[in-house]
Amino acid sequence: MNLAIWDIESSNANTDFGSIIEIGGILVDENFKEKDRFNLRCRLPEGEIPQAMALIVNKTGVDLLTKSNLSHYQMLGEVEKIFKKWSPAIFLGWSNIGFDDEMIRKEFFKGIRYPYITNSSPNKRHDGLNIARGAYAIDNNVLKTEINEKGNAVMKLESLARSNGLEVSGAHSALFDAELTLKVLEIIKKKQPNTWDSFLKTSNRSDTETIFKKENIITLNEYFYGKSRLYLCAPLNSKYCIHPIYQWGQAVDLRLDVEPLLKMSVNDLKSEMKKTPKFLRTIRSNKAPIILDKTYGMKVEPYNAIDPNLISKRAELVKNNEKFSQNIITALREIAEEKKQFKSQEDIYAEESIYTKFTPAKDTNLFPLWHAASWKDKLKMLDKFEDERLVGFAKKIIYQESPETLPDKMFKQVKREIAKRILSDKKEKWWTCREFYNECDNLRERYTNENNNEKLKFLDEINDFVMSVEKKYENA
Repeated sequence: MNLAIWDIESSNANTDFGSIIEIGGILVDENFKEKDRFNLRCRLPEGEIPQAMALIVNKTGVDLLTKSNLSHYQMLGEVEKIFKKWSPAIFLGWSNIGFDDEMIRKEFFKGIRYPYITNSSPNKRHDGLNIARGAYAIDNNVLKTEINEKGNAVMKLESLARSNGLEVSGAHSALFDAELTLKVLEIIKKKQPNTWDSFLKTSNRSDTETIFKKENIITLNEYFYGKSRLYLCAPLNSKYCIHPIYQWGQAVDLRLDVEPLLKMSVNDLKSEMKKTPKFLRTIRSNKAPIILDKTYGMKVEPYNAIDPNLISKRAELVKNNEKFSQNIITALREIAEEKKQFKSQEDIYAEESIYTKFTPAKDTNLFPLWHAASWKDKLKMLDKFEDERLVGFAKKIIYQESPETLPDKMFKQVKREIAKRILSDKKEKWWTCREFYNECDNLRERYTNENNNEKLKFLDEINDFVMSVEKKYENA
């Protein structure tokens, strides 16, 4: 299967309220031979306040932010076309499951596009960082790494690339970071050809579930406190091995004597789950976990000091005990329900509601028609959407792309909503003008002390830009 290696740069580290401003990708076959590539930049969406630090990191000055050929809406349309053209593929980046994937999903959701393009059939997804951590846990000679002050290997892309002799002067531009990801993964594939296919076997939920439902013993790679570790685990009985709420696999750590666990009540198991070392390991089935053959876990501490026959016996006890597995699942359900009761009751904004309520299929089917329509027809089609969130997003898109299309009352309403957000004096979930100025002042102090005139000039230009946005919305 082809690999689609991609990366984004954004206006903000917040995936709910920030925007992608640059995206690049490279399509390669299974032997890493390049088949296609792209790089796109866009203007910042109208009425959004960027994070100064995000722009410094990805080197996006005011000209790039305001004068790119593509609007944000147009760029998302191009990305959708390219990703559809590249399908089927395994989409992956560097730490993309935690950030880039979340960002593109939410951008597509807010942009009236199907959000799960990178992992819906026929596509799969993985994460270059997961693969690098798994490879390093098996053999720490696979990649040269820098070591931080805590004595742990640094797994940041730029650091890894530099340590392995790659040119990094263009790091933090989207296409360049995609290239670095490609080169680091190529090193891993060359040095660990036997495990490469194992890494990729967990590129979607159903493939991952098939593995842990079938196997008696697996090696699970986890990353805690800066260290990549291997855990030898026994998945629960195949009938009761998936978290009832989060849909993640569950396995027992075989370092522990499992016999006392088998006799525990649901309440006892709940208490036991709070203790360390944890007896239960979570297999994040939809997040490309690294699952390897049991032989890898058998070789490392503390498992290599335990009689292999005892390990096999423990695994058999776990796998064959339906009642125990059922009790674990009941305990997990009760814990999740208790957590839910204490969850914050504050308002959830439409932008952060992608997982709280799914868009009706009827609305999703309308998306291509909506994008193909003229701006006037887009406006007329708003009452065809059942999901009110989509109506709000669509009005904002029309306001940003074709403001003259909106009736005067609707135009003023959208403008007032933007003004209310960006001019707020409170600590908000999104970046406000006030938050930006505070951030700017702190960065100015830092760069003044460092005599960094280039960064100070950059801050002044971004500051002037935000002041112009603020002025535009003051009388909304």
